[in-house]
Amino acid sequence: MNGAVSVVKTLLSSGVDTCFANPGTSEMHFVAALDQTRGMHCVLGLQENIATGMADGYWRIARRPASTLLHCGPGLANGLANLHNARRARSGIVNIVGDHATYHRLHDPALSMDTEALARTVSSWVRTSTSVERVGHDTASCVQAARAAGGQVATLVLPSNVSWDEGGVSVDGFSDLARAPIDAFAVDNVARVLRERENVLMLLAGDAASEVGLALAWSVAEATGARLMVDYLNPTIARGRGRVPIERVPYSTDLAIEAFARFEQIVLVNSKGPVGFFAYPGKPSMQYAPASQLHVLSRPDQDAIQALRALTSALGARRAAAPSTGERPTIAAGAPTPERLAQTVAALLPENAIVADESISYGRGFYRLTHAAAPNDWMHLTGGAIGYGLPVATGAAIAARRQRRVLSLQADGSGMYTLQALWTQAREKLPCTTIVLANRKYNILVGEYKAVGALPGPTAMQMLDLGNPALDWVKLAAGMGVEAARAENMEQCADLMSGSFKRDAPFLIELLI
Repeated sequence: MNGAVSVVKTLLSSGVDTCFANPGTSEMHFVAALDQTRGMHCVLGLQENIATGMADGYWRIARRPASTLLHCGPGLANGLANLHNARRARSGIVNIVGDHATYHRLHDPALSMDTEALARTVSSWVRTSTSVERVGHDTASCVQAARAAGGQVATLVLPSNVSWDEGGVSVDGFSDLARAPIDAFAVDNVARVLRERENVLMLLAGDAASEVGLALAWSVAEATGARLMVDYLNPTIARGRGRVPIERVPYSTDLAIEAFARFEQIVLVNSKGPVGFFAYPGKPSMQYAPASQLHVLSRPDQDAIQALRALTSALGARRAAAPSTGERPTIAAGAPTPERLAQTVAALLPENAIVADESISYGRGFYRLTHAAAPNDWMHLTGGAIGYGLPVATGAAIAARRQRRVLSLQADGSGMYTLQALWTQAREKLPCTTIVLANRKYNILVGEYKAVGALPGPTAMQMLDLGNPALDWVKLAAGMGVEAARAENMEQCADLMSGSFKRDAPFLIELLI
């Protein structure tokens, strides 16, 4: 077999059966290997940032890595923004980047660049495979690295001659590497703090915000009087009826400082000390009070569930039922507002749905009004690089094997970065509903102008305006093969949402806000 076939066979034996691809000439033998080796579901993205974002969403739901296939260094560069988000989300991704043949690269052809250096900015593991005999082993090592430490981006650079040369050897998947062990001293210290101190906050991140993690944290809170909060940038949170109705750290520095002001002790569970998204003149970088003490229960590379179980045992905390979230709300009526949209989402969201939230500034208050929705997994932008929402929703739908409805709450400006994901949704016939929040401006930057103390004039405000000409998302979606309609009030939006949830295909709603 050639090297490409050995790579595909090794991926499959390692449990990787999905590849999000935007290939070029250097990857043609890998593409050909898909015809020679059955079992790999290859999903085409029309731009590399779609492929990398889909791989991020896939991990968040499947909890196992998918592969990407990108074309040389510039292809990797195109996909870098969502790999940055994936790194921040601690998503496991097997990132395969084609490259020039080893002997051709010496002549500095057009697509040559330092691909390894670029990959290291977002990857915890990078290797260029230079031998057809070793490429199967390198592939298995890449998968092992992607699954390590709770998930990370691992990049294999694959020269084209290593793909086409004969002599490849497929390798059975390697065993998972053990995660860093929980520190018994840290558990005992946190238990002591919870017993002896008042005004204690447990700040949760990673799997601590899963259904199991939240249930354990709530048991600790009920036993000790501690309060719970989840990191603003947490990738996925288990939400809805029957789950703990937890709130996120506010985005606004002023609101975050206010939220943390009362807490003298902060227990970090796979999180870090809360820091502002940006620096602002005259405001601190760290959002907690200077006198607050931080206590690490577990680091992001450790198992939050194991740490919380050890803590409940140390405290003798009994399992506590999640607090009531109240009755499911009714559909809202009238002109669109953030509160009315949140209420309508809570009223209509199907059981076990997935929400991909890139609502940016419009959706910062959604949480308090959606606790009583049907049980769901709510996904967030983690790295701040916009254009995450549509690709992550697409990858999540594929990970769920089209068995769960995916709802995208998508700001119009950021949606334009990766709207090609709609084409993949149509091609794959995915159960995705997208609500585009169409205010036709970069509204978040209007607020940021005020926050940094700048004084915008007509030229500056024109740079934030998307209304000249106005974006037409109904036509844009139709051009990608996705049926779409426009809503001007909540009654229309609710009717379109309800109808879309019954479809076996994607649907887009442009909500004028």
